[in-house]
Amino acid sequence: MARFPPPLASGALLLLLFVLVSPCRSAAGGRPRAVVLPVSKDDATQQYVTVFRQRTPQVPVKAVLDLAGATLWVDCDTGYVSSSYARVPCGSKPCRLTKTGGCFNSCFGAPSPACLNGTCSGFPDNTVTRVTAGGNIITDVLSLPTTFRTAPGPFATVPEFLFTCGHTFLTEGLANGATGMVSLSRARFAFPTQLARTFGFSRRFALCLPPASAAGVVVFGDAPYVFQPGVDLSKSSLIYTPLLVNAVRTAGKYTTGETSIEYLIGLTGIKVNGRDVPLNATLLAIDKNGVGGTTLSTASPYTVLETSIYKAVIDAFAAETATIPRVPAVAPFELCYDGRKVGSTRAGPAVPTIELVLQSEAASWVVFGANSMVPAKGGALCLCVVDGGPALYPSSVVIGGHMMEDNLLEFDLEGSRLGFSSYLPLRQTTCNNFRLG
Repeated sequence: MARFPPPLASGALLLLLFVLVSPCRSAAGGRPRAVVLPVSKDDATQQYVTVFRQRTPQVPVKAVLDLAGATLWVDCDTGYVSSSYARVPCGSKPCRLTKTGGCFNSCFGAPSPACLNGTCSGFPDNTVTRVTAGGNIITDVLSLPTTFRTAPGPFATVPEFLFTCGHTFLTEGLANGATGMVSLSRARFAFPTQLARTFGFSRRFALCLPPASAAGVVVFGDAPYVFQPGVDLSKSSLIYTPLLVNAVRTAGKYTTGETSIEYLIGLTGIKVNGRDVPLNATLLAIDKNGVGGTTLSTASPYTVLETSIYKAVIDAFAAETATIPRVPAVAPFELCYDGRKVGSTRAGPAVPTIELVLQSEAASWVVFGANSMVPAKGGALCLCVVDGGPALYPSSVVIGGHMMEDNLLEFDLEGSRLGFSSYLPLRQTTCNNFRLG
């Protein structure tokens, strides 16, 4: 288990909290057709943060979005006050379904969310710092807005939302003011499945990550994906590829008996400027030991590649951009250019496309300059892929947040498929223009 550093002082909540300070209201007309989480990007950490309401009386809680993780986890050591929390008893059905099998019975202080004997225990995981520790599994009231623009609300409430209590030290490394992480994984008690079960939604959600200084959204439910000015990306406008399940890899360090809960896709090749990149394709498949494949991650700001894949992509990109003046590398990036010499297009910097070839040419995910390049110090413009080392584990490719920005991604858990739009400004819109309600 990781060491226990000193607790951090709570940082001031950022402007994002402002959108959820109005009084909580009930969703009118019965069950909502959708609920949403607002998303913004934290400049200092490159993490994607959201705010929801929790507890009685309800307060805004700021947390980092995570495509992995078994449950929502929230710091229960510092400032957690609620009259509606309840323990999940050891041996209860929800406890058994979490697959942890732990039971907390070693607290001798006054009862509190973090100190409840006879309570199911879990292992909240900070997937940014990769620190894990034990914590109680409890339930409490949680509310989400049912509309997104121009103001949040009315709110839909889950009276007994299951989550795990984390310790204050677990928030180290998260965006300023964040007190936990929202799990969007395919796990039984992650946000998508709990909300679907509560409100009768289909088990799917749409993720639209914003660049800095813009707004994005996570949509749970059955609402259409409509963006101003009247761009509807529902179903027929998306390209789909299967979501894979790794039957060997387990859900987490302390979770057994459950297949992988992260999101894996079947990458079969990579092209730069339409030309195949020569690489060891066996690394793109998941082997008999559960190693390999391609994972989508919001915890990683940039795309991470196994060393041989990384070198092949870097060499191919450098060959296709030989006429653009290079500048010295800017860590953690190797391939950097003089930003003044790079043209600009509606799809970002005028550089070659990177094509992620999935199960067929028709299902390729084309990555344009806005999602492949990042500004760096000294006016440099760098290819934002990172060398993960020769033993990158467990996936050979990790598609990070920057490559997903201003792309609409639909995670269809029932159909076990991923839908993607490619870069939204090419369709005259952005994640900032999403409208619901």
